[in-house]
Amino acid sequence: MADSNSDLEIVIGLEVHVQLSTKSKAFCQDEVAFGGTPNTRISPISLGHPGTLPQPNALQMEYAIKLGLALGCQINQKSFFDRKNYFYADLPKGYQITQDNTPICGQGIISIEMGKEEKSIRINRIHMEEDAGKSIHDQDPLHSLIDLNRAGTPLLEVVTEPDFRSAEEVAVFLNKLRQLVRYLAISDGNMEEGSMRCDCNISIRKKGETTYGNRCEVKNVNSIRNAKRAINFEANRQIELIQKGITIDQETRSFNAQTGDTLTILRSKEDAHDYRYFPDPDIPPIIISDERLAAIKASMPKLPQALKKALIAKGLSPYDAEVITSEKALADYYFSMLSFSKNPKSAANWLTNTIKSYLNEAQIGIEEFSISPKTMVAMIQLVDEDKINKLSATQKLFPALIKKPEIAPLDLATQMNLLQANDTNAMDEWVEIVLAKYPDKVDAYRKGKKGLLGMFIGEAMKISKGKANPKQLNSAFLARLAD
Repeated sequence: MADSNSDLEIVIGLEVHVQLSTKSKAFCQDEVAFGGTPNTRISPISLGHPGTLPQPNALQMEYAIKLGLALGCQINQKSFFDRKNYFYADLPKGYQITQDNTPICGQGIISIEMGKEEKSIRINRIHMEEDAGKSIHDQDPLHSLIDLNRAGTPLLEVVTEPDFRSAEEVAVFLNKLRQLVRYLAISDGNMEEGSMRCDCNISIRKKGETTYGNRCEVKNVNSIRNAKRAINFEANRQIELIQKGITIDQETRSFNAQTGDTLTILRSKEDAHDYRYFPDPDIPPIIISDERLAAIKASMPKLPQALKKALIAKGLSPYDAEVITSEKALADYYFSMLSFSKNPKSAANWLTNTIKSYLNEAQIGIEEFSISPKTMVAMIQLVDEDKINKLSATQKLFPALIKKPEIAPLDLATQMNLLQANDTNAMDEWVEIVLAKYPDKVDAYRKGKKGLLGMFIGEAMKISKGKANPKQLNSAFLARLAD
């Protein structure tokens, strides 16, 4: 990582491949799914047999437009598929169907938050393409194996301008992009399963310069953590070479997750002409009508930034709004709660604290949470209406509801004898028992140790077996101790 006091700066651009959540591949009906027996989700088209004709996946086009709209991109209503020619053992046709000069989405922009500051990252383009297969090098000592199940899987490639200046900025961007594709329901964004992969173009230049240094491209980084590691290692490697007076060669490198190193895999001056792009003769132009574009725009969900602003407007803290909108399923659960609740802050507190803590402990998502939003709100209302105290609700009723979500919270609280006692006679009796038990503490309180009030209330709660109303106890003790 470049020293902030150094006269050198890191310049980073990204190419992020997003695997789409379609049922079939980009140009044929083969199934798309993670895992499975190798070479079983294939056909003559995905294998590139002579005479086969590709047919574009309409859903890939729709998903590309949705992501383009979310990133503020220009939507090109006429675009073309091209052939990108290069040899890989796991690329059956010997070329990849992609988009070159006429991508479906043009320039856009996305803002990332770095602490209290916002930074704009320019999007150069988003284009549609197909994935290659997978080479497997660790299952045979003499041979590489090929699994073509992934060949032809629909991808979107998001290409940024070289606007990043640190690995931390890249991590924030990748998190935000993953959040967006999940909100749009176009990809699960699981980098560990290959649903998002990142190529990092890294170069070094003197601060204040406008020209770029020779870049090295680190290919196929498969996690946000590894992206940060790869960028920091590669930046430090280049800085050390520059400081020794050695010229950086433009090259393609791979990242070794075990060692944290980047390694040269291809030394080249690779540019577009090396790929011999030309329009795919088998696929007609992709034409997006005004009506189709309008329909896709109308189907767009509310995105996290807009939802976050709406929640803050309802009185939530920026932190709570950030937590709630971090995942679409969590936001959906919260807004469902609001349809039954008149107290947005109370619902947010329970979701961001008690529910989130349980989900983390159980290692499940909100989709697997057994208590419905309606039932959860009914339980919260028992607390808000002083029918049950917060401690009993959190430690007793909430765990019981998880096991018996079909029972109404009021009925379950009644069965468990958790409803608060608001009988003033009983309250006075509990106060007297505590004061009689601790005469020395009473004397200390009256001499100025006001912090003892909490101890008195805690003792009364024990005597009442959690049924006392803490607010009423507080008032009763204050009145009695003032005598």
